[in-house]
Amino acid sequence: MRYAETDQMGVVHHAAYVPWLEQGRVDWLEHLDLRYSELEKSGVLFPVTDISISYRRPLRFGEVVEVETWLTQLASRKLTFTYRVYGNGDRRVRASGLTVHVPQDRSGLARRLPDQIFDLLAGAAEIET
Repeated sequence: MRYAETDQMGVVHHAAYVPWLEQGRVDWLEHLDLRYSELEKSGVLFPVTDISISYRRPLRFGEVVEVETWLTQLASRKLTFTYRVYGNGDRRVRASGLTVHVPQDRSGLARRLPDQIFDLLAGAAEIET
């Protein structure tokens, strides 16, 4: 993490977690060979419509951050990603969160996920029951 992401006591500011979740999501999609830039070029956008983060233990300046990401809910017009944030490889959860996304086209209208993308996501999702 960067020093600018911490407060005067060296504790990571709560707002720093949002870009880390985003990077976790981007990496998760790239693992499926779905790149955000390519999705956007094809007219499929995944804006965040809801976000929730629970802070459990502080992260401090100099710690290495790891974000685990799962797709836990999938519908033709809604995706939910779940996250766990760890520090220094100690596997103690520092924060957990979720983001909800509604697929949209370039004009901002909600749209169904194209079948090919839906099928790829469904194959990799870890759906909560």
